[in-house]
Amino acid sequence: MLNHQINRNNKSISFTLSSPIKGLNVRDNPLNMDSDYAIAMDNYIPLNNKVVLRKGYVRYLSTAGKVETVTSYKSGANLKLLAIWGVKLHDITSAGNPQEYETPIFSVNRCYTKQYKNYLYFVNGIDTPKVYYIDSEGVEHFENWGFTFDDEKSHYITNVSVSKQRLWFTERNTLKVWYPQVAGNISGTLQSFDLSSMVRFGGHLVAVANWTQDGGQGIDDLTVFITSEGEALVYSGSDINSADDWKLRGSYKISRPIGYDCLVAYQGDIVIISEDGYIPLSKALPLEQANSSQIAFSDAISPLVAERTQKYSSRAGWQGIIYGRGGYGIFNVPVAGQFEQHVININNGAWCRFKGINAYCWHEFSSRLYFGSTDGVYLFDEGYSDNGTRIEGVIEQAYSDLGTANIKKIQMINPRTKAGSSYSLVIYTNMDMEKREIDSRESIGAEGITKWNNAKWSSSKNPIGTSWSNLSANSLFGQWIANSSTGYKASIVFKTKTKGNQIEWYDTCLRFSVGNGVL
Repeated sequence: MLNHQINRNNKSISFTLSSPIKGLNVRDNPLNMDSDYAIAMDNYIPLNNKVVLRKGYVRYLSTAGKVETVTSYKSGANLKLLAIWGVKLHDITSAGNPQEYETPIFSVNRCYTKQYKNYLYFVNGIDTPKVYYIDSEGVEHFENWGFTFDDEKSHYITNVSVSKQRLWFTERNTLKVWYPQVAGNISGTLQSFDLSSMVRFGGHLVAVANWTQDGGQGIDDLTVFITSEGEALVYSGSDINSADDWKLRGSYKISRPIGYDCLVAYQGDIVIISEDGYIPLSKALPLEQANSSQIAFSDAISPLVAERTQKYSSRAGWQGIIYGRGGYGIFNVPVAGQFEQHVININNGAWCRFKGINAYCWHEFSSRLYFGSTDGVYLFDEGYSDNGTRIEGVIEQAYSDLGTANIKKIQMINPRTKAGSSYSLVIYTNMDMEKREIDSRESIGAEGITKWNNAKWSSSKNPIGTSWSNLSANSLFGQWIANSSTGYKASIVFKTKTKGNQIEWYDTCLRFSVGNGVL
């Protein structure tokens, strides 16, 4: 075997890499993608010029059971935050004084809800649908829904939507949808609209969407019926009882939707949670509106979504929500025994992933974000810990040749970060698709104690990364850290574990020597 020798220059070179502000990318080859992407990005949010550790959550309310439905009622001055656990509805507007509605009760804790006018409807495909409202005298009502229809299968109603000033109720395992004959009715007899003669791929009806396209409701709105087999039937017109007004615009094949809570309304468009990713309806349908979406959604994480849907599509908990205050959209994903969240910055389309949040459902109320979990309701985006436990952040940046195609030895790295107080950081480089997994060490900065003598520094024999402490609060801080790795392309691995702190990573300077070639 020939021994290859590498001639190196004596002179070292500096190169600065931006933090991966384009976010998570699991679609492209890590060796060839832009280094502004990340191979992994957990619990860090990509912004325009930095990545920021997500904020945490605090317990809002303890419960005696799993909370799978959190919703709200809004009518004039009446603002109510509601949740279901123990198969009963509870008013949790005041965390210190929750009120239980004794009847009626549910068979399960997960419901799909929709408020129309002053009436909030609850459906789940098992129970007779229910309605909550406050009348003109200020009296609360929680009762069965007040609708009837021909076959009296009200407990078969699986979903509820509003389009063209009508309520639409989907029937379980059929292609039938039910609606009030008179637009605007909130009780009375329902009529059916059977789509079985129009669909081409079979299946059952999953959801109904009001597709506005311009952000408001008007005569140009479309009503879209979505089936379990990934077929979208698009209708124009307002009066379903008039053949001259109600017209089928087309039937289109799209990706198969996941669950009944598969639609997310945003800026006049509809985002579909599907087997192939999170896709705006305007990008999926070949109508004249197809290119009008202003939502910067991309397919950068579609392989991750496809892997999750292949394994977990039958599990409850798939949901999407736009969180305006945070500037991002959250897609809740059930995985083995827990949940993760796929998160998109709605301003630039960059993705990341949240972990450590066991959320069965999400809901925004008074511009704050709540989620239901195994033992309570939690307020998210509050504080800098996960209910007192540390938030673990992990980023693996896409590979970069650092400006030269030659082999190189990286000797020092200098990340520029900002934080409110000291924290533990492990940072190191992986070369040419190697996969070292180095756990975060809390030997420096843990609990406010700087234990320098116990810190294990990188060396050529033990290139594990460095624990360090940011001692300069609320200002950019950089420090050269020893590193030892050799190869052609480098990926920066950035790991933190902290509570009581928000960390911002701006860029990293690397110092390395370059080989002249391989002889």
